[in-house]
Amino acid sequence: MNLESIREEIDRVDTSLLNLLNERMELVLAARRHKARVEDPEREKELFEGLENRATPLLSREFIGRAFGEIVRESKALQGREHRLIGFQGEHGAYSELAAQAWDGGLVPMPCPGFADVFERVESGLYDYGIVPVENTLGGAVDQVNRLLIRSDLRIVAAVELPVHLCLLVLPDTNHREIRAVYSHPKALAQCRMFLNRNRLEPIHYPDTAGAAKMLSEERPRGSAAIASEACARLYRLDVLKENIEDLDRNVTRFVVLAREDGEETGNKCSVVFSTEHKAGTLFRVLEVFAGEGISLTRIESIPARPGTYAFFVDFLGSIREKKVKDALERAKKVTSRFRLMGCYQEVKVP
Repeated sequence: MNLESIREEIDRVDTSLLNLLNERMELVLAARRHKARVEDPEREKELFEGLENRATPLLSREFIGRAFGEIVRESKALQGREHRLIGFQGEHGAYSELAAQAWDGGLVPMPCPGFADVFERVESGLYDYGIVPVENTLGGAVDQVNRLLIRSDLRIVAAVELPVHLCLLVLPDTNHREIRAVYSHPKALAQCRMFLNRNRLEPIHYPDTAGAAKMLSEERPRGSAAIASEACARLYRLDVLKENIEDLDRNVTRFVVLAREDGEETGNKCSVVFSTEHKAGTLFRVLEVFAGEGISLTRIESIPARPGTYAFFVDFLGSIREKKVKDALERAKKVTSRFRLMGCYQEVKVP
């Protein structure tokens, strides 16, 4: 190894250290939700004893004590503030996180392994909010999220429409001619199918876009790239080889923000979910109610609920404070077998 390659390895390790330190602080904030107070002397004593016993010839007990003393001080300072947490599926740099920041930049984004984890952590009170994608202009409805929405009592308190610009990310100094495989979420790969075919690149499925970028940075597979956001390039020290590689110009994902209670802001859009008897014309009767009140529908989606039955999602323009909306909801309840207003909210459209 020469000096340059050693320094590159140091930079890589430093990036990993920062990411791990950020992950620790996220866990600290989550732990605060289970603690009656910030101070816990017994826990601190146990922590420092365990760490100092791991001293090595390069890491003395004194250095470990100083380093973690500062980390613990910052951890307690974070726990002493009133942070609001929002869960999202995937790793940092995910489009869900970007949507969360577009809605409220003061929230602390908390990564979750799966969509079900987002719902569970909001329902339990661990996080104040969750944000999940419900549909994409190219990929259609996100079925897993919509099935979770059917079963959940969480409220929709906001929505975000986010343009999705996909980038081809590579390790620094990668020769683009050596790239053979591209990792990303199946929907992202599908949205770049023409680009991949044109460049004879093999698509390889990965659970999420940002996770693919993180894997590329840490595992460094040869001849590989990832499709993810530009933010991932900054987070994981990757180079953007090519921007906007999605096949169509208009690639927009719509996200909804979930909470245990309704939002305080007056909404101008509503979402409902309902089921009807399995008879001809029952869906038409429900939609006729909204048409009769002059209410504009912006989304109609059907999702299998149980074998042989479907749930229908409908979004429409209007406020729950309007008489015509109240009347429509009351009439719709009478012609459905199950009906729930999921929320009345404002929708943010990111340019």
